[in-house]
Amino acid sequence: MKTSKPKLIITWILRLIAAIIMFQTLFFKFTGAEESIYIFSQIGMEPWGRYLVGVTELIASVILLTRWYGLGCLMGAGAMSGAIFFHLTKLGIEVQGDGGYLFALAIIVFVSCSIALLLNFDSNKQQLLSLIKKA
Repeated sequence: MKTSKPKLIITWILRLIAAIIMFQTLFFKFTGAEESIYIFSQIGMEPWGRYLVGVTELIASVILLTRWYGLGCLMGAGAMSGAIFFHLTKLGIEVQGDGGYLFALAIIVFVSCSIALLLNFDSNKQQLLSLIKKA
């Protein structure tokens, strides 16, 4: 089944938004920026959680730019689910006076990944099922 051009363009825009946001935050996680250390210390996952989330977001960002983007959408939405959960529980929406910026980025990535996944649900489902069968 061929995807319509507008749907394809929207999907690519959503994938790029999610990938760029996640990729941009990697520098802070991997270099041990003060804010990243603070966040992961507050949730009791410093430093291993910071590195694990960073690697997950790196892999998701790369996969979002491939034909296997459905897997990248699942990984991105999954990682952002964790971020949103901790913002709503231990961290708070505003972290160190950021005005909710990091929370907003997590919401944007989660929504972008979710919509991109759902717009092409049938083809993504087939790809993910074939990947599972190979494992």
